[in-house]
Amino acid sequence: MTVEFAKLHGAGNDYIAIDGRGIDRDWGALSREMSLLAFGVGSDGIVLVQDSDVAQIRMKVYNPDGSEAEMSGNGIRLFSKFVIDRKIVIPVEDILTVETGGGVRTVWPTMAGEKMISAKVAMGVPTFVPAEIPVDTAKTGNLEIIKNYPIQVGGHDLKITCLAVGNPHAVVVMDEPVEGFPLVEVGPYVENHELFPNRINFEIVNVINRSKIRARIFERGAGETMSSGTGSTASATAARSHGLVDDTVDVIVDGGELRISWDETGEAFLEGPAVEVFTGVWPD
Repeated sequence: MTVEFAKLHGAGNDYIAIDGRGIDRDWGALSREMSLLAFGVGSDGIVLVQDSDVAQIRMKVYNPDGSEAEMSGNGIRLFSKFVIDRKIVIPVEDILTVETGGGVRTVWPTMAGEKMISAKVAMGVPTFVPAEIPVDTAKTGNLEIIKNYPIQVGGHDLKITCLAVGNPHAVVVMDEPVEGFPLVEVGPYVENHELFPNRINFEIVNVINRSKIRARIFERGAGETMSSGTGSTASATAARSHGLVDDTVDVIVDGGELRISWDETGEAFLEGPAVEVFTGVWPD
């Protein structure tokens, strides 16, 4: 059967949105096909609409390699625009609740007429507990937190800080300019490192000042991306945990800029744009 879809992006992080309610198929295989640049639509994966018993709607996220991700910060904004603009779901008191693999998330949409143009997302409480990320601490001497932990990968000595914001992240705050770092070459080594039983997302960060950082992001199952909501959140919260930035931080990524707020005690919040690029029909 043919599949109707919309292509959207948030600060350059692009996803294909599909209403999958009542449809039974191999969505991972479809994500592999549609995400290809030359032979498909080209994307960082699929955000799929499904019914939920615990929230207003459910989002499933599939990476370009067909694997399923727990959560996507940019993806949930694009997902929210897709379902709100098409009136699949009507926000209640200007709030949308979305079930994800990382838990139920709250979205506050910003509207221009009947179209959503941006949103603020509650990203959950970041956790630095190794078992919750997860990290195999048997290989780290059973450390209670993985902060500035030294690893050597691809000929590079890195100090990683590990946390989860719905999905797992390893962040390196470095003095070396991130533009010159060989992220595409080193990223797979970190993603598939023996410390991470479920693989991991990898971010490299420069602190510009206490309210601004620069980040490049290597996503598990996708490679380097122009932007990532969870990656930006992890970058900002890792920097905050080291005392390098204030509670609210603008994260400059290759595709634009996202704003992260975290006071080190509760939930982190992500704010950014949501843009629909085009719609289409995928033939089968």
